[in-house]
Amino acid sequence: MPFRTSIQVRFGDVDHAGIVYYPKYYIYFHEAFEDFFNVSHCSYYELLDKQRIGFPTVHVETDFKQPLRYGDSLDIGLHVPRLGQRSLTLHYEGHRHRDGVHCVTADITLSCIDMDTFKSRDIPPDLRDLFTRFNR
Repeated sequence: MPFRTSIQVRFGDVDHAGIVYYPKYYIYFHEAFEDFFNVSHCSYYELLDKQRIGFPTVHVETDFKQPLRYGDSLDIGLHVPRLGQRSLTLHYEGHRHRDGVHCVTADITLSCIDMDTFKSRDIPPDLRDLFTRFNR
């Protein structure tokens, strides 16, 4: 079962056409990623600032299917289709909350890094266990 969260579309998220400006989806995906850690009792802040572990994006594939507008909510499902030694891929499915319409799909590959050296590192066992719970 994927991790699920919901993101509210804010006034500043829409463009002149009145729909969510496409780069904002990547902010929504990252907010879902932070929620994933925080809900799992693994503070994303502590991961970055205390454990000094980061997960920068190294590859993105996205399909935009239906627009979102100001006042909509995006229900995001996240699972881990690929978990490597030093990287993983997250799959996001976004549906408009009010009617369940599929709006966006993305596969985002992240690299696990040491925040002090910005060098690739192995995904720690506790995080590997967390990601494995959402692996399919």
